[in-house]
Amino acid sequence: MNINNYIDHTLLKPTATQKEIKTLCDEAKEHRFFSVCVNGFYVPLAKELLTKSNVKVCAVVGFPLGAMTTETKVFEAKKAIEDGADEIDMVINIGMLKSKSYVNVYTDIRDVKVAIGAKTLKVILEISELSKNEIIKACQICLDAKADFIKTSTGFSKGGATLTAVKMIRKTIKDGAKIKASGGIRNLGTAKKYIEAGVDRIGASSGVSIMEELAKQ
Repeated sequence: MNINNYIDHTLLKPTATQKEIKTLCDEAKEHRFFSVCVNGFYVPLAKELLTKSNVKVCAVVGFPLGAMTTETKVFEAKKAIEDGADEIDMVINIGMLKSKSYVNVYTDIRDVKVAIGAKTLKVILEISELSKNEIIKACQICLDAKADFIKTSTGFSKGGATLTAVKMIRKTIKDGAKIKASGGIRNLGTAKKYIEAGVDRIGASSGVSIMEELAKQ
């Protein structure tokens, strides 16, 4: 199990400095993480710093609330791809899902996917805000809209990933999409549990400490 290949090394706090982004990219290269996950403004810098590596750049869109217009998300996603992002993590429109306005939720995801084409789209559900039935419905909409991944959480809400939700998502989507667990995965034991539960990617700001733990074993 090459845990480094699962990790999106993440720094999304609003106070993140250029120096911290450089450190993030250096750590990602050193540990050969799958990607770095950053806010849109830092995509050009991350792309430049990672040019001679295999580490991909992931950008968040509609983050962290998901409540902006679809047109805004589309513009943000296109701009991130133009600036060098390889993957987009967008936040679902949670209010529209709760309103049972499923066409709006679908269109929101579909339009971003169409805008970025073959690039990977991960859709963040924010499971701490949703009921079991809402999670299942959101997963079905993500599949219909051709999302590549379903992601549990932003890490900016009242809760992060749970194994229960991951298992529910896997049961719902089967092999129709991949899963990214994010929020609260801070040690090796927890990371392993999520991988065993069937996640394909882990979003973590603690990637380095997870690798250090692994090295000690």
